[in-house]
Amino acid sequence: MSKKVLVGLSGGVDSAIAAYLLKKQGYDVTCAFMRNWDSMANDDFAGNPTIDDAVCPQEADYKDARSVADKLGLPLLRIDFIREYWDDVFKVFLEEYRHGRTPNPDILCNRYIKFDSFYKFALSKGFDTLATGHYAKLGQENGINVLQKADDRNKDQSYFLTEIRREMLDHIMFPLGEIDKPEVRRIAEELDLSIAHKKDSTGICFIGERHFREFLSNYLPMKPGRIINIANHKVVGQHQGVMYYTVGQRKGLNIGGIGPFYVAGKDVVKNELYVTDEEHQDWLYSDSCLVTGFNWLADRDMPLDCNAKFRYRQADNPIHMEVQADGNVLCTFPQRIRSITPGQEAVIYDGDTVVGGGKIEQVFRNGEDLMEKVRTEGHV
Repeated sequence: MSKKVLVGLSGGVDSAIAAYLLKKQGYDVTCAFMRNWDSMANDDFAGNPTIDDAVCPQEADYKDARSVADKLGLPLLRIDFIREYWDDVFKVFLEEYRHGRTPNPDILCNRYIKFDSFYKFALSKGFDTLATGHYAKLGQENGINVLQKADDRNKDQSYFLTEIRREMLDHIMFPLGEIDKPEVRRIAEELDLSIAHKKDSTGICFIGERHFREFLSNYLPMKPGRIINIANHKVVGQHQGVMYYTVGQRKGLNIGGIGPFYVAGKDVVKNELYVTDEEHQDWLYSDSCLVTGFNWLADRDMPLDCNAKFRYRQADNPIHMEVQADGNVLCTFPQRIRSITPGQEAVIYDGDTVVGGGKIEQVFRNGEDLMEKVRTEGHV
């Protein structure tokens, strides 16, 4: 009997071709569409000019998934994880923002929904394996599965998978790991799929594209305050709420006439946003950071000279990694790196293999907590 595989079908082209390739390889494939955000209950998409108010975005995606499944001759299940998404992803997302951090909801979503709740559902229905349209690969080290970068480095999504449980690597498949996006589009065209040229999703995981600040204000009300230039302690503008800004941000500050400015830090208690100008960009650079809650996906001897990404669209950075007595990880990089942000994910790579990742807790320069120094120096 062929292996029973449950494929997460999102309504996009990547998961569609993942399902097609598995069927072509002889697997017994069933597709499933996950509904994890109740737009109608939250009523948060009305008025967004990028969204047709007559059709909930998730319902439009479901119709696309239905069309793909029918075209491929595959069964399609529909599953709701609305409560799980709210409790395990969205509430954590909001809490991090309340504390002035910049979380990554896609990483939380993969950890708790796609590779936890969804996997448990697959097991309950008798499936052997879970598959998704992620651009990532599985490799082996000493007979043990490890997570690796996809061949298409421009689309590689291993960064977003760094928090999944290590044991999941024995129960998942990534059919797109060895092909690139143009090939995915070409196959979709060849199959005459209606979503062959559908735009890639760039919004919040399972919530979709939003005017982010307006969307977040539904849950974290705007509280305007001062924007202070840390270089000369002058007030240069007014922010709409410190939680809406992230370190290194340049656009959307609405500081007219002078600049450009970059966000250097913020104080949630004092409700102040600190920026720096072109001449004083050194405020954006750090030489080490503390990573907590590290999720190990591969075995390595410590300490280790390796590479890290501190945000998704960032080149690999050479770092030195050490595990401290409390289990937290200290990453040092004497060359200094720009705009490392507490709350985001540090993902460690040894070559193409993901060693693991965790939350950036503190950022340091010359042994001092850089964000605390920014708050101290910036306050007027």
